[in-house]
Amino acid sequence: MTTTATWRFPRAFWTANAAELFERAAYYGTFIALRTYLLRVVGLDDVGAGFVAGIFGALIYLFPFFTGAAADRLGLRNSLLLAFGLLTAGYLSLGIVTQFGSVLVGLFLIVLGGAFVKPVITANAARSSDEGNRARAFSLFYMVVNIGSFMGKTIVAPIRIQLGVHNVPFFSAGAAFVALIVVAMLFRPREDGVTRPRSVRETLAGMLTVMRNARFTALILITAGFWAIQGQLYASMPDYVLRMAGEAYKPEWYANVNPLVVVLGVVGITQLVRRWAPELSILVAMALIPLSSLAMAASHLLRGNVNVFGLAVHPITAMMVLGIAIQGLAECFLSPKYLEFASKQAPAGREALYLGYAHMNTFFAWLFGFVFAGYLLKAYCPDPRSLPPDVQVQHALALAGHGPMPAAYAHAHYLWYAFAGVGVLSLVAMLVFIVVTRRTGAARPAAA
Repeated sequence: MTTTATWRFPRAFWTANAAELFERAAYYGTFIALRTYLLRVVGLDDVGAGFVAGIFGALIYLFPFFTGAAADRLGLRNSLLLAFGLLTAGYLSLGIVTQFGSVLVGLFLIVLGGAFVKPVITANAARSSDEGNRARAFSLFYMVVNIGSFMGKTIVAPIRIQLGVHNVPFFSAGAAFVALIVVAMLFRPREDGVTRPRSVRETLAGMLTVMRNARFTALILITAGFWAIQGQLYASMPDYVLRMAGEAYKPEWYANVNPLVVVLGVVGITQLVRRWAPELSILVAMALIPLSSLAMAASHLLRGNVNVFGLAVHPITAMMVLGIAIQGLAECFLSPKYLEFASKQAPAGREALYLGYAHMNTFFAWLFGFVFAGYLLKAYCPDPRSLPPDVQVQHALALAGHGPMPAAYAHAHYLWYAFAGVGVLSLVAMLVFIVVTRRTGAARPAAA
């Protein structure tokens, strides 16, 4: 394979990305509604829903470390066939059976299936590219991810409103099944010249080698702060919007501002920073992410609707869109360069293992971010059903424009201040990382 900076890739690259588009539509379609599903269908409270959704989201990013190692042994095509079969079954079960225990089983099937998809698709991108065009491969991959995200969240908003949140998983099951058909009929990845681990012992030894990469592990922990904030699009934003603006509003569509910005900007920004060291591009992202939380918090400073191009827009809408757009811009600087960095750590035949480990940042982020958000929502923006009847009436009247919000919601914006603080701490940690790695002469990534 040559090392020219081309936009041409083998057919397996495009086929895998097509499957990824449907998988992401399935995942984000259900994930954006998961807390609401757990609250309204399963019957959990804010804290319980936060724990379940957080553990679910976290495990999807923990398991790739193990499934990535398994995928290196199974092969990319077999791994994806298994993954999309599990995903289809998992989403279907959420739609059919809604008892708590059955829901946990369905979520576990989704975790296991999704954990195979993540390292396999990114490993295929690594194998389909070279030093000259790997950044471009990952920018295209990330653009497809966000198109899928946009598509899924756009479709599920009317499903949730018109058919009920319990019907959202059926859409996801259908999208996962389409991905299964795409892989079965069209996906033929490049496997020649790839040395796979010959035994479980060799696989475990490879995993230990990855974890001993101290600089890689440090970057994983630091960027977890970024994803803890970005994860609020799913952890707290939907219920925050419904409780502070009303049921008629569509938080799924607000969240779509993020993938829209990424789709429009990621390729251009990747080109802009193509000669930057990965840590510098990531630093820009870490500087932007606390600003997104501050923008979301600022809605309480506005009185009445905001005039946007002649349209009267709810202050929650205006500031959410601004904050989410900043998040999307930050992702354009972070994700492709981060994945490029991770892929360069991996020897041939171990790409799925290393790229599975790279997703551990979101494991820590989701586990912390969802649980933290559950407590913050309960304290500052509680579920109206948990309040006394007279306060529920006042809340309903306030949403209809007849009177002020109850005192229980007076400090709802504190939720965003808390996550802005997480972002500032992560930015400081990133600055320390750059200083330390440069002083120790470890700033250059290891050759692939």
